[in-house]
Amino acid sequence: MPEPHTSLKELTLRGVVLGALITLVFTASNVYLGLKVGLTFASSIPAAVISMAVLRAFRDSNILENNIVQTQASAAGTLSAVIFVLPALLMMGYWTGFPLLQTAMICACGGILGVVFTVPLRRALVVNSDLPYPEGVAAAEILKVGQKQAEGTEGTATRRAGGLRDIVAGGVLAGGFSLLTGGLRVAGDSVGYWFSVGRAVFQLPLGLSFALVGAGYLVGIVGGVAMLLGVALSWGVAVPWLTSLAPMPDGASLASFATGIWVSKVRLIGAGMIAVAAVWTLLTLIRPMVEGMRISLSVLKRGSGESGRDRTDADLPPGLLLKLTLLMLLLLGATFQSFVADSGLPALAAWSLVVAGVALAFVFGFLVAAACGYMAGLVGSSASPISGIAVIAILASSMIFIGIGQAQDLLGRPESVRFMTALALFCTSVVVAVAAISNDNLQDLKTGWLVHATPWRQQTALIIGCVIGAVTIPPVLELLYEAYGFIGSLPREGMDPAQALAAPQASLMITIAQGLFSHTLDWTYIRIGVLVGAALIVFDWILSRFSRFRVPPLAVAMGVYLPPTVATALFVGALISWFVRGRVRARTLPDGPDRVQAAEQASERTGTLFASGLIVGESLVGVVLAIVIVGSMASGGGDAPLAVAGPGFAPIATGIGLLAFVLMCVVFVRRVLGAARRAG
Repeated sequence: MPEPHTSLKELTLRGVVLGALITLVFTASNVYLGLKVGLTFASSIPAAVISMAVLRAFRDSNILENNIVQTQASAAGTLSAVIFVLPALLMMGYWTGFPLLQTAMICACGGILGVVFTVPLRRALVVNSDLPYPEGVAAAEILKVGQKQAEGTEGTATRRAGGLRDIVAGGVLAGGFSLLTGGLRVAGDSVGYWFSVGRAVFQLPLGLSFALVGAGYLVGIVGGVAMLLGVALSWGVAVPWLTSLAPMPDGASLASFATGIWVSKVRLIGAGMIAVAAVWTLLTLIRPMVEGMRISLSVLKRGSGESGRDRTDADLPPGLLLKLTLLMLLLLGATFQSFVADSGLPALAAWSLVVAGVALAFVFGFLVAAACGYMAGLVGSSASPISGIAVIAILASSMIFIGIGQAQDLLGRPESVRFMTALALFCTSVVVAVAAISNDNLQDLKTGWLVHATPWRQQTALIIGCVIGAVTIPPVLELLYEAYGFIGSLPREGMDPAQALAAPQASLMITIAQGLFSHTLDWTYIRIGVLVGAALIVFDWILSRFSRFRVPPLAVAMGVYLPPTVATALFVGALISWFVRGRVRARTLPDGPDRVQAAEQASERTGTLFASGLIVGESLVGVVLAIVIVGSMASGGGDAPLAVAGPGFAPIATGIGLLAFVLMCVVFVRRVLGAARRAG
């Protein structure tokens, strides 16, 4: 471990280039995964492992340089959260594509403001705080282990490279299967059994996505069981009940009839559940939110304090932070102006909306940054409720712009209502970008504090990561939309709706915003969702009082809202996580606590990296296939240019997909258990 007064290579050109490459890969992966399932994965630990494996080729590499790489690459797992809102602008028909400059500026300005807002909080929330920062501590431990191995014998080099092999193995496995399903079409990506009891329609679904199994492994058994409960409520209760009340149209299949009921009614129940669960999650964290805001405001009043003499206590200077803030406000103003300019409003009304949008994004973003920074330290970045922040942000933005629109008589025409709805979504996307990076920044600074890094270099690296991510996100979004489309919004006629990306969070945002502005929200099913969500909150609270088991209401709501093949695949990954943890502990418990700890650490590391590889492999092949599809369509070809099997092969393809899925699960389990056995 370097001492605070020592100086080592840290923010290097090779590190920045490596961090940029990893950021590109993980940003594309997170965008794909977020659009498919509404989740993103933390990229700090996989990035640290890749960095250590690559930089070990240089004799003068060190732990601080590896830390900079993971800091920069971690922006991929956070800034990608803007996809929870931005696709809504296409789904409502306001955009026909993702404008490169506007989308990139939202991401860059929001991300950089997220860094700037949380820099003054480092001393109070990282140095002088006992907040646990779970992901930050875990990343620091990975870096420390890599440093110890680098200083050890040649034999440990094999173990050090093993982490990268876990990522590559998972990536090759998932990427190959994705090519078989989405490209060659010789393997199915889901299996389901439809049946009816009287007039009620039921489905037993299973998604065969390797990436979702990896995501489920990272989510864990509590979240996985909660999502499966959501599927049971959706397809075992709500859909059968509603299909029993409505006559099935002539010529319709059980699948098309039940799916239509789920899309038009049950998802609204899920939206109500998500809304109440998100608000409840925020209310349970109201004290840390208020504390974070209090600390942030007190820092503004008195300053962050004098920095110590050591490099480990040096942040970006206040003058530079002020200049960055002013620059971001100017760029945000220009971005909002370019968005409002297309509305055709009078100049005075247009500029009032620009000023209101920038002010709302700045003030709400500042408060959210303080709250998210504190919550990330308390419960971790992955558990910090960004979806709840997004719901609150769209509600606040919509109500404020409704007030402005009524005051200026801007809501008299359907075109104006449509524009104001889009503006609320546009503003919310900036707030989400600020919140996401705020979640990540203090977590990274905690990692840096534990390994004696230089804060201002980390903050610089994260800003670089934001810029690279901002440039990457728009073309990836455009590419995926043109290749697959979103559920309810396909770019061309004749596209296969089954291949469309769900974009579940964006669907929720547009449901809320359009319903508020047009007064057309079907509150009946949303009220049902609110009541069910409230009942789940009470049930979870009772469980917490009398047992170790929990049923997170937000996860249950996502199980209702997401396509069932998504939630069931996530549950399989969570089940694997639960099984291997129990198996490892049972095998090593007789050998003493030291053996148990070593085996658990090895299995956790291998499982996390292999799961990350599954996500990255499938996601990257999905992006590559999107390029092939778009190229084929541009040259007059079809949307399945690599397909070698026709519709008649579907039953055999389903069998092949199911067999491959089972084999992958077996490989996953054996690999993790093998790592635990070798550690003992």
